[in-house]
Parts: sequence; structure tokens; C-alpha cells
Amino acid sequence: MNLSDNEKRDVVKYLEAGKPLPEKYRFLLFGETQEVELLWNGKTNEVTNVVLPFQVIEQIDVPRTEQFGNANLGTLFDTSGRQVTGWTNKLIWGDNNLILSSLKNGPLRKEIEAQGGLKLIYIDPPFDVGADFSMDIKIGDEEHEESFTKNPSVIEEVAYRDTWGKGADSFIAMIYERLKLMHDLLAEDGSIYVHCDWRVNSYMRLALDEVFRKENFINEITWRRSYSHNDGNKFGIITDTIFLYSKSDKYVFNKSFIPRTDEETDEEYSQIDEVTGRRYKSVSMNAAGQGEPRIFGDKGLLNPPAGTHWRWSQERIDEAIKNNIIFFSSTGTPRYKQFPENIEGKQIQNLWTDFMAISSQAQERADYPTQKPEQLIDRIIKASSNEGDLVADFFCGSGTTLAVAEKLGRKWIGSDLGKFAIHTSRKRLIGVQRELKKESKDFRAFEILNVGRYERENFVAVNDDLRAEEKAKQTDRKEKEFIKLILTAYKAEPIETFENFVGKKRDRMVAIGPINLPASSKFIDFILEECVIHKITKVDVLAFDYEMGLDISRAKDFGVDIALKIIPREVFDARAIEKGHVKFYDVAYLEAKPIISGKGNSKEVKIELTDFSCSYSQDDITEIIEGLKPGGSKIILDNGKLVKVSKDKKTEEVTQDILTKKWSDWIDYWAVDFDFSSRKEIIKVIEKDEEKEVWTGDYIFDNEWQSFRTKKNRNLELTSVVKEIPKGTYKVAVKVVDIFGNDTTKVLEVKI
Repeated sequence: MNLSDNEKRDVVKYLEAGKPLPEKYRFLLFGETQEVELLWNGKTNEVTNVVLPFQVIEQIDVPRTEQFGNANLGTLFDTSGRQVTGWTNKLIWGDNNLILSSLKNGPLRKEIEAQGGLKLIYIDPPFDVGADFSMDIKIGDEEHEESFTKNPSVIEEVAYRDTWGKGADSFIAMIYERLKLMHDLLAEDGSIYVHCDWRVNSYMRLALDEVFRKENFINEITWRRSYSHNDGNKFGIITDTIFLYSKSDKYVFNKSFIPRTDEETDEEYSQIDEVTGRRYKSVSMNAAGQGEPRIFGDKGLLNPPAGTHWRWSQERIDEAIKNNIIFFSSTGTPRYKQFPENIEGKQIQNLWTDFMAISSQAQERADYPTQKPEQLIDRIIKASSNEGDLVADFFCGSGTTLAVAEKLGRKWIGSDLGKFAIHTSRKRLIGVQRELKKESKDFRAFEILNVGRYERENFVAVNDDLRAEEKAKQTDRKEKEFIKLILTAYKAEPIETFENFVGKKRDRMVAIGPINLPASSKFIDFILEECVIHKITKVDVLAFDYEMGLDISRAKDFGVDIALKIIPREVFDARAIEKGHVKFYDVAYLEAKPIISGKGNSKEVKIELTDFSCSYSQDDITEIIEGLKPGGSKIILDNGKLVKVSKDKKTEEVTQDILTKKWSDWIDYWAVDFDFSSRKEIIKVIEKDEEKEVWTGDYIFDNEWQSFRTKKNRNLELTSVVKEIPKGTYKVAVKVVDIFGNDTTKVLEVKI
């Protein structure tokens, strides 16, 4: 620090007056060396370093078993593709900040490095501040197909408010921390592609310069996503920006080429060889960097122009002179003839115009709002990774990066906060597995994971500008306000003498999950432990969302009747609470039965789905009717029914047509694990700097058979294939995922 006496006096004067220091003192006091820096409110170099265990909740080894027994092992004449052993691909549901921190600092880091490290990351973060993250989903089979608009979950909305609550400030703070974690996770020869548009590309470039360093900037790619766009009184915006950075100067890069059209060939190779009649173009013989002279036939020894060198060796020059490849310009400068048939194609530059956004009729279309075309990801993965490399997408959406990586023989990790995104990706990836198996190509197993043992803190947002002590007070106050709000809406009375129970409604105790995280299996365990201590037998759990694969059947072993209920969005609407319009609805109800046949010690078992129901609500039917124009209609979700509300154009008479005619209309996907207790869930944890394997007490759902609706085929099978099972008692797990991406699991006990 080198301050003059006057500057020191000024600093003291500003501090005594409680005024901020002028900007120049930041550099004088702290010695910042960066010439250009991106600043925002609350900027910090600190990153999350929490390590949470990853809980495997489902594993898909093979895409679908059509027949069990020896036939499933394959025969001499079975030419279908096989599962590649070793690394298991990972699809992770949760906050990618926690996921990245746990990957970077936890036991899985060793596994990643054993695969050669993470070579490539592609991300397409939510860069549209005004985006509508609702999406259209299909209902029913091919005969009676309808479309319904699904709103984002409360947890997704909270995350989006955290990202854009303070505009660009909060977006940059979010992406900056995640970029730092990604940088640390990348292999030394790895690279990252960051997809954005005009809204944030200037901020993103500066953030990437800081994290990855300016010297590791490789490209700014411009992708034309459409031919035209009407943007009012300005030029139409039809491009996105993709920034490419490496972690070091040693990075994977494979040149890419696209075929030339005949017109392009004629235009670029416009000269005709007088001897052969072949088309060619004239190319310079010299390149940057001073070099030695070379002999050019009869022209003798020629020096390259100042600051350059001849591209070719003497031997290659001699051969080219002999074959009339080298010629001389009017000034005597050597040049060579490049023929189109000797070139792979047209080398791809940083302007990509040869494909655009996905059309409504595209086969790959998953009807997901931010989905990018497979051609785009294919180009990126081929350019910056090799077969067998590990690639990742931490905003994976509909799973395009993961699907393309699987097709190209890459290993992958994907994550997303949205449960519907994870479900969409799961179906898509099973589809890719099926496709590869059918084409006699190998594929990898993949598993679906949670970030487990969520820490129950920061239920609601607090002011980041506060000091630690004030933050803690505000957090405590807001948590109490949140609990009071939910209990009031649920019409329960508050209680304060328990660890996990915060209210009571008639003869049932009430526990409330966090506002910004799913209620986890661990949370249920804590509740059951307290039930045993205090001899509580009836419990209602209220939460905005529940962990995937959550199974509460163990509550019966403790003699506890536990009901899981969804907190509706209306709890944040004071008017709805006052009018008593807030309805908490039960988690979906599922029924299935085993069908056993055969004689002797071994019998055949198949599972039939027999019933499914839910009581979801998303819309206020009264408000919808009032807002409908004559001749208009809208599909709404009301108390477990999808209803088409229409208003007659002439009479304005309102009619309601229930669209969910059958219970199976609610089901988008279901799967069976015929021996659920055969695969224990083992997690790796670090205790006292030692890595340990611990059984969580739960089991992994081994997806042995599945049926689901696709864009092409809306029909759903309701009975599984048969499996031969020897004598014994088995736990058969049935998992159903509804049209909103919520899953329900039921475990059946089957005796043979």
C-alpha cells in the first residue's frame, strides 16, 4: 500500500463521516491488478464448499426387458447392442450450486478423475429475465389427446426469483459462483461452452474472462437460430452467442468440416488447371513466423517475405514443382494449387448458419421451452471431446446434451432443478438406449440421483447485505412467519414444544418442509424418530415438493399413520387465505397388483396397474370463468381433474367438460423393480478426512421394465412382462410418474 499523507487523512475523514470511499481507493488500498473488471452488488470470491452425499434413487441398466430369463442374457446370434460396463452416467436432480460443490469437493471427484477428468461442459442457463417457464404437456392417448399448460413449481419459482430478483446483479452473482465451481471441476485440458443471447452476453464475457482468464478465450460463436424475427422498430434479432473458453492452453479441439455445395465449390475454386482441366484455388505458400529460404526449381533459392516462412519442407516443394502444383505469380512469388477433392470440406468458422432452432415437426422435439437442436450439441461435443470422454451439462433441461453424448459414445453428467426436466430427460435417454440397442450399438447404464441430506436452513431469502448476526435474526424471524402462514392456511394451531412438529390439527400433528427444497427421506426419518419418542401415531407432513422415490411405507413399522400433503401456490395469496380457498392436496394414490402363475418352486409374476389418482389444483375455476371471452375456452386443473371450460359465443353459457376420462390419463410413465430389496443404497461420505461407505437404510429402484408415452406413441401398457421368480418373499416396487413429472412409489410384498 502506497498512500500519501493527504490520502491517508482523506480515508480517515470519509470513514469518520460514515461515507463510502471514492472508487480510486479500492485500487490503492487493495492493489487490484485487473484493467477491466465486472462489478455488482454483493460480489465475492467465496464459493459454496458444502459436500452432500448423492443418493441414487433409480438405476436404468437396460432400456427395457421384453423377456426375462436366459433369453435376456443374449445368445450367439444376438446382435443387439450391449451395456458398457464401468462408468455409470448420472442424471442429478437438485440445485446445481450444491451439486457442483459436492462433485468438486466430495468422493465422486475421484471417480470423475479416474475417467480422465471432465473434458467438456456445455451450459444454457436461464438468461431471459422475462421468460415464461410454463410448458404445454399432453394428456391422454392418441384418440383423445389434449394439451394443458403446466406452471413451474413453487421451488422452481423461488430459484428463478433468486436468479433474477435484483435483475442482472443476481443473475451474475448466480452464474459467477457456478462458473468458478465448474472451472475447478474441469480437467486441465477441458473446455466450456456457455450459451447466451443479447440480454447477458456482455456480462457473461467479462465473468468468463475473470474466471477462466482472458488468455483462455478461444471463440465467440454466433448461431443463427431463425431466418427472421419481427422486433418492432429495430433490426430483427435472430442470433444467439456461445462463448468457448479453455482451462489451459492445452485443450481438446478437433477441426470440423461441412460439405460444400457445387455452387460454393465453383465460386471458391474458380481457376482451371490448363493441363488437367481441374478446378483449383490459388493459395499462399508462406505463413507467419520467420523461416529459412527454400529452392523452387528453376527459380533457385528464394527467401520468404519478411516475418514469414515457407509452409512446406524442401522435399514437399520438390515434389509439388515436379507435379505442376506450385506456380509463380506475375511478381515471381510462389503459390500452390489447392484442389477441392483434396480437402475434407469447408472448415467450420465461428458463424453457424447451417441449422436453426427446432421446428414444431422435428422428430427430436420434446416440447420443452429451451430445447436446443441436436445438431448444435453434436458439433460442440465432436469439436471439444473424444469418444470415451466425460462431458457435462448442469442446466440440462430436456436432456439434449446427454442424449447426443450417449449417441457419440461419451460419458456424461447432467443436472437440473426442475423435476419435469429430469423426467423428460429420463424418457429421452431410455429412448436413446433403445435406439442404440436396436442398431447393435453399445450404450451405458445411467442413474438418477438426489443431492441427499439437504441442510434445513435459509427457508426464505434474507438480505445478503446484512452482517452475519443480523442475517441470523432475519432468517429466524422469516422462518417463523413462513410457518405461521402455512399453519393459518392449513387451519392448524401452532405448537412449540417439539423438534419437528410445529402445529396440530384435531388429532394429527403437523410438520412443515422447507420453502426452497423438497422434503427429503431424512426429514421423514427425523419425524418418525420423534413419533417413537413421544408416542405420536398420526402425522400430516406439508411440503411444496417431495424427494423423488420417497417411500413412506416404513412408517407402518413404527405404528404411525403419516399423510403427505402438497402446499398449494395459493398460500402466498392473502385474499385466497381470507376466503378459505386454499386447499392442501394429498400426494398421489397408486394401486397395483401382482399376477402370479405357474406351478412348482419357480413361478411367473407380472404387475398390473389398477388405479391412480391425485388431487392437484392449479387454477381458480371462478376466476377463469370470469376472465373468459365469449367463444373462448381454457383447460384448467381443478381438484384432480383436467377440465375444459368453454363460454358460448352467443349465449355466454359456460360448459365444463372433464378431459381425464380414465385414471390412466394421469400417468405418463411407470416402471417395475421385481426385487426392490436386492440393491442397497450405499453412499460415500467423508468423516474426519476419511472416505466411508454407508448404507442409508434405503434401496435403489432398479428399473427392470418400463412403459411410457412418447410424442409418437401416446398409448400406455398397464401390465408388465412376466418374470420367473424362485420360491421366496419379495418386495416388488412400482413407480409411477404423472403427467406433471411427480413420481409415486408403492412397494408390494409378493410371496412365491
